[in-house]
Amino acid sequence: MSEYVIGIDLGTTNCALAYAKTSTLDDVAHAVELFYPPQLVNPGEVAELDLLPSSLYIPGESEFVEGSLALPWDPQPQFIVGRLARNRGVENAGRLVSSAKSWLSNQSADPTQPILPLAAPEGVSKISPLEASRQYLAHLKHAWDAAHPQLPLASQSVLITVPASFDAAARDLTQRAAGLAGYPEVTVIEEPQAAFYAWIERNPNWREQVKPGNLILVVDIGGGTTDFTLIAVTEKDGELQLERVAVGEHLLLGGDNMDLAVARYAETQFSQRGSKLDVMQFHSLWQQCRTAKESLLSNDPNAPSEVPLTVLGRGTGLVGGTLRGKLTRDEVRKLLVDGFFPEVTADAAPQRQRRAALIELGLNYASDPAVTKHLAHFLRQAGASRGESFAWPTHLLLNGGVLQAGAIETRIHEVLNQWLETADAPPVIELVNKTKQTDLMHAVAYGAAYYGLARTGKGVRIRGGVPRTYYVGIETSLPAVPGIPAPMKALTVVPFGLEEGSSVELPQRKFALVVGEPAEFRFFSSLSRKSDPPGALLDEVTDELEELSPIEVFLPPNADGSGEEVVPVTLESRVTETGMMELWCVAADGRRWKLEFNVRERAAAA
Repeated sequence: MSEYVIGIDLGTTNCALAYAKTSTLDDVAHAVELFYPPQLVNPGEVAELDLLPSSLYIPGESEFVEGSLALPWDPQPQFIVGRLARNRGVENAGRLVSSAKSWLSNQSADPTQPILPLAAPEGVSKISPLEASRQYLAHLKHAWDAAHPQLPLASQSVLITVPASFDAAARDLTQRAAGLAGYPEVTVIEEPQAAFYAWIERNPNWREQVKPGNLILVVDIGGGTTDFTLIAVTEKDGELQLERVAVGEHLLLGGDNMDLAVARYAETQFSQRGSKLDVMQFHSLWQQCRTAKESLLSNDPNAPSEVPLTVLGRGTGLVGGTLRGKLTRDEVRKLLVDGFFPEVTADAAPQRQRRAALIELGLNYASDPAVTKHLAHFLRQAGASRGESFAWPTHLLLNGGVLQAGAIETRIHEVLNQWLETADAPPVIELVNKTKQTDLMHAVAYGAAYYGLARTGKGVRIRGGVPRTYYVGIETSLPAVPGIPAPMKALTVVPFGLEEGSSVELPQRKFALVVGEPAEFRFFSSLSRKSDPPGALLDEVTDELEELSPIEVFLPPNADGSGEEVVPVTLESRVTETGMMELWCVAADGRRWKLEFNVRERAAAA
């Protein structure tokens, strides 16, 4: 057994690392500690901070004095990661990589290809979102190893968090990034669950705060995503149990959207004075607004009431052409609270905006920025899956840096309680961490480490398993019709809630597998269909199913190398302890072919 369990929050805006000794006594309350990774804060200055900003800066040749970027483990790093990268990117956005995590789940671009920074000028080498994620994880590994030379991270038990709505592809890319960074085989845990584990770790009396029949809503609003999760409190043999019963859709809606909204608002100050910002100037303003928002919305009593903005001119006369503006706390709070958390009714739904046929390459942000509309939609969907019109939560746990703003937290409570009042239900009870403001930034890492202890039997585990139902496409055997592809059916291979380390055999159905030539496998998933049992065959692919990128593979034929062969097979599916999903095709003669749900790559292991 490893000496430590390590929980890592690989966040869109910030990364955090927490750890606990596996030798911890049975009372694991407050057993988790926070690690402070060293990082550059200025050229030539290294400091240990509680967070590692998820920012990567690609330095230009001769941009920094030789030796000024040295780290304790690397005298000449290729990239700058962390606080200095974020600060430098405010001045030169064309060399800054941010929000790399959001690209891991983007269906419109290959996250293994060098596409960041999007605004990079000619001559700046780009990197892939996968590589950026590797760099953040590598920095944390090197920092840990420098502090624990006798107990390197590669020999510890490591858990990395992902949004609950991440599909199998994005989860796999996260694990790949960890592998490339020199990590051992890592376990993936969903961020809302990790936040809830942190609450348990901070509240040893949690059993006194909830009871069977309670429904706990976890709202996690981070830098790039918004996650909703429902956890039911049940009872078995006199013991309280926790079960994750619903997960929201993948929403690229969070702090990044809010930063952009603030930047667009600030841009009007300059346009009203006759100054139009170009792309590079606006990206600089965007990065400044990110920093300004965090400062203005802080609950720190010494936080400023306004923040200055400075945009350098372009071309000659840069100093004389410098543009200046400011943002006030009241402006930012009104913009974000009313714009992203409007007061809506329980039957509200997010609006789908009509989009142009051609759009710029970028992240697939949620079309409607109203978080409260998405929340109402989620609770209706969750209720429908339980045979009810709405899922009425009894408790609320908030998490994410965005929720450090007290005004946003208050608005969520107001809206949710208005919905509950219409149903004659009591107001929601908030579950509060003892060190709430700190835990909003660190809870996910804390919870991941606590879950690592829980896996060894030293803590409470939330039953949940796979957050989606997964299907494989089965082509219908019908006569060919010119111009019309054969209809596709969908076979349930991984049911909703299948626990890690579990497998499912489907011997009752046989299919024909083509080997010896390139073949394509199509996969689908669904958040709304939670009751389809393994082996259930849907006669058609409906809108409830989301198609994932297909896998193109070459499955080897007989050992004698003979050509194409059609082999009758049955199917087996398995979810590994690390959350990886596998599909096996098993022939009667004992041959087995494995497909991993690595749907981003155009090849799979066979």
